[in-house]
Amino acid sequence: MLERIQLQRLYGAKTGLDLVQSLPGVEREMEFFPIFLKLRQQPCLVVGGGEVALRKARLLLAAGARLQVVAPELAPELAQLASEGALMHLAARYAAEQLDGQRLVVVATDDRVVNHQVAADAEARGILVNVVDDPAASRYISPAIIDRSPLMVAVASGGSVPVLARSIRARLESLIPAGYGRLARFGASFRDAVKARFPDVDARRRFWETVLEGPLAETVMNGDEAAARQEMERRLAAGAEGGGAVYLVGAGPGNPDLLTFRALRLMQQADVVLYDKLVAPELLNLARRDAERVYVGKARANHALPQDDINQLMVMLAKQGKRVLRLKGGDPFTFGRGGEEIATLAEQGVPFEVVPGITSASGAAAYAGIPLTHRDYAQSVTFVTGHKQDGTIQLDWPALTRPQQTVVVYMGVSTAAELCQAFIAHGRGAQTPAAAVEWATTERQRTVCGTLSTLPSLMASHGIASPALIIVGEVVELADKLAWYRRSENSAVTIQED
Repeated sequence: MLERIQLQRLYGAKTGLDLVQSLPGVEREMEFFPIFLKLRQQPCLVVGGGEVALRKARLLLAAGARLQVVAPELAPELAQLASEGALMHLAARYAAEQLDGQRLVVVATDDRVVNHQVAADAEARGILVNVVDDPAASRYISPAIIDRSPLMVAVASGGSVPVLARSIRARLESLIPAGYGRLARFGASFRDAVKARFPDVDARRRFWETVLEGPLAETVMNGDEAAARQEMERRLAAGAEGGGAVYLVGAGPGNPDLLTFRALRLMQQADVVLYDKLVAPELLNLARRDAERVYVGKARANHALPQDDINQLMVMLAKQGKRVLRLKGGDPFTFGRGGEEIATLAEQGVPFEVVPGITSASGAAAYAGIPLTHRDYAQSVTFVTGHKQDGTIQLDWPALTRPQQTVVVYMGVSTAAELCQAFIAHGRGAQTPAAAVEWATTERQRTVCGTLSTLPSLMASHGIASPALIIVGEVVELADKLAWYRRSENSAVTIQED
């Protein structure tokens, strides 16, 4: 009561929900609070004796509940469980006194009046109650479960679309190996020893992440627990919490759904994230929440950090024992200067890993409906950069102006006029189709289609800016027919030349 009075003095007569919704980052209320209940040897009641009641009874028995089922008759399998002593059957119709002493109640009859009466009686007694397929009458709902005991994953749709929750569960089942339960038990057996060896929370987290993501985890899941224990004890004795490392991760062209699984896992482990302007904000939000974020973006003649400084920053942070995520748009080895960065890391003896990403050319072309190669239009594709480090354009123009070839130009927005003039001057027809794709694969995607003679003015009039790619070749003619993303996402726009 005292706490309530103090809160009212501070915040007025607002409810708890009002206060929560006023907090930064809270957009909407939760319909249900997710929770796991320990029901071993706890009295639980199922009202109903049919197939639905059987499914719920199995789950409660698996959780170790002392189960009573109330129903005039039982389905054959429920009757078998009762005869074996797994549950107690009360052969009667529902009565309110049957709720006395129960921790949890499941209602699974086909009589809506009875269901709601049980729910009302349970509510009056402060007992958690679930009415199957009736979330409005329920105090709790049962989620779809992935059981890797002691690791449990539960998925719920608030009771509104159970099929969706089951569909997501099916996807997760394929991503979470059965051995994860064994790994969870293994980790639990070392929990106190690890806590004693690494009093610092960050050091302890790094140690566990090294264990749970590395070869030792594979050893446990493969069943060789003796070898895993020996290695775990060696690491604890050595105090090996895991040193620093650098991960060069390709973030793809922008759409978070195009990240690789490996990229996402490393993003969740990194202590520091170095990113540039080509990384969409939606992607950056997938990094670990408490990771430090450092902007190292570069634009033509405007470098937040020169490349040499970025290289040395990665070395310094890794030698401090931090896991550094160098997040790059597209693929690190396709005009991402990843080669220069790993050369420095190797020279300094810093461990690193390169995670490839979908290169921006592939993503932009696919989402704009422009196949990079096509039997009738182009038998080869070439990737080039629109300017060198000193800002000049020095390309192999005889090779780039061959017929039946697609050319994709990275970092060519600021030099689009010069590039298109050079294509024409070296023999490519002025009416050769050309396109610019801005913010490819994201909701902000725009595609401007024209020709070598008109594309620069179209880009200028529509304000096309970096990040954008230029695609030159007859395959651009297919954009109007094949741009599936424009048809499926209202925010993606293709602008055709008049």
